[in-house]
Amino acid sequence: MADDTVAAETCLALGAGAPALAVYPGREIALGQLSVLRALPVKGRRLVGPWCFLDRFGPLSFTEGTPMDVAPHPHIGLQTVSWLLDGEIGHLDSLGSEALLRPGGVNVMTSGAAIAHAEQTPRDHTGRLNGVQLWTALPESARHDAAAFQHLAEVPRVELTGGLVHVFSGALDGVVSPATHFSPIVGADVQVHRGARVTVPLAPAHEHALLLLSGDCALEGQPLAPGQLYYLGTARAEMTLASRDGARVLLVGGEPFPETILMWWNFVARTPEEIRAARDDWEAHRRFGDVSAYNGPRLAAPELVRLARPNPVS
Repeated sequence: MADDTVAAETCLALGAGAPALAVYPGREIALGQLSVLRALPVKGRRLVGPWCFLDRFGPLSFTEGTPMDVAPHPHIGLQTVSWLLDGEIGHLDSLGSEALLRPGGVNVMTSGAAIAHAEQTPRDHTGRLNGVQLWTALPESARHDAAAFQHLAEVPRVELTGGLVHVFSGALDGVVSPATHFSPIVGADVQVHRGARVTVPLAPAHEHALLLLSGDCALEGQPLAPGQLYYLGTARAEMTLASRDGARVLLVGGEPFPETILMWWNFVARTPEEIRAARDDWEAHRRFGDVSAYNGPRLAAPELVRLARPNPVS
């Protein structure tokens, strides 16, 4: 558990055990020069299945500069999952991986025991940026493994009456993403056609949550507002979404995560000692390696000060 010198957030599964509809407002934060909506973790809801972090960025149009430029920083104990609606993101990491993410594809980075990475708008770009980045907490059985990176140029999709679902993580309706995952999980972009209703099958053993990405949408008559995380609980076999003018909705879910985790800065751990050791190793240039393809300084870790609020980057 957390102590007085490591201001980590304790996160444990609070699965409803039944269908629910709880609303959690996100909060605007600064990620370098980029303003993002942090939808998870929020007060009262730290996990949805193994999903422990959700940032929504954009939609943004620009003519100059690189709005996303997150310098090298470390991770332990998690996977990062990047999904774009529009624009491009360049990924660089300490394994030597380099990948350009575009809409329709997904980047999945497994930190294992240690990795460092950077993300930035590439030099050649469309002048648009719109997407989400998520983290999943790695279970004990996988969190000390070697780091890895996976880029998929295209993810599978499910055609449903009234809509289309891109499955970028886990499985939905028998369609399985090739992206590596370590817990029963789903991550999907649900498109509801104009003037249509779409019924999406769900795994009843999973808890699920929704975030409106664009357009107008109602869940079984309940309008979804931008910037709000809608927690659906468990024991749902399906959900029905409807839209007047068309919409896109992010669906995340998974079996309630059975382990209590600690989150501080970019680390998902189990004890304060692990967090201290990871911070010390990063500051001493140990363990995480260098992102040699990035041109510029890396991020320094914040101080381990009592009541200091952790501010994860991506």
